[in-house]
Amino acid sequence: MEFNDIVTRARSNKKVLAVACADDETVLKACVNAHKDNLCEPVFVGDKKRIEEISKKEEIDISKYEIIDEKDKPSACEKAVRLVSENKAHFLMKGFVDTSVLGKAVLNKEWGLRTGSSLSHVSIFQVNKYHKPFILTDSGFIIKPDIPMKIDIIKNSVKVMRTLGVDCPKVAILCAIEKVNSDMPETTDAAILSSMGNRKQISDCVIDGPLAFDVAISKESAEHKKLKSEVAGDADILVVPDLACGNIMAKTIIYWTECQFAGIIVGAKAPIVLISRSDNEKNKMMSIAFGAAV
Repeated sequence: MEFNDIVTRARSNKKVLAVACADDETVLKACVNAHKDNLCEPVFVGDKKRIEEISKKEEIDISKYEIIDEKDKPSACEKAVRLVSENKAHFLMKGFVDTSVLGKAVLNKEWGLRTGSSLSHVSIFQVNKYHKPFILTDSGFIIKPDIPMKIDIIKNSVKVMRTLGVDCPKVAILCAIEKVNSDMPETTDAAILSSMGNRKQISDCVIDGPLAFDVAISKESAEHKKLKSEVAGDADILVVPDLACGNIMAKTIIYWTECQFAGIIVGAKAPIVLISRSDNEKNKMMSIAFGAAV
């Protein structure tokens, strides 16, 4: 699987994108550009007057797009989520609204997008120093995951990788060291998750941990440490101990390397696209393509 395969997959079957609280310059530009690139067909839900003001100021042509007028943000989130739950849209995007407000709508028991799994953030990267695209998770949603949440995080990311054509992804549970240390609870969690993988309690993947980052991405480091591992140096998925580690790592990669990047929330009935104002235009487009592809 190559990174650009995501774009090819997204273009092969254009999906309808429901945008919650679309009255935001960054979101409008990203969606219009994604539509021009045949990645999606956006439907804007939000303050219509404000959307029109922004589009006029920024010279964004929104004349061809459906706009559902709703000034109240929780109601706009509900309407956008309902478009997906009623099969009128295929995936969801967060606009100018707090993630918690959109999350409440997504998890509504009556008309939301619950699946029984925890929601988690999946970032996919291609960096010039690694031989293939890889997923980093969770870097944007679950703050301090426990074992059941980490199981969902792994399952969610494995499902994404399999959708993109990697049948049995290799999962590295990242820690500071490779040995279990009771003073470092994340290493105990890693050992449990690795054991669950070996026993096929977590299926369709190969899991190893605890693994330090250098070992997970470098066979030379693994050989130097005399560590035998099917995952070492060839990881498809990097699972971090908590959101702080993941967020710092993701931003370090984005700002200090030449990379391609996209990120979405998974675990619901449909992917949820989140973009940051600090994301460059290509990364914004790729996140929408990522959501459409999976």
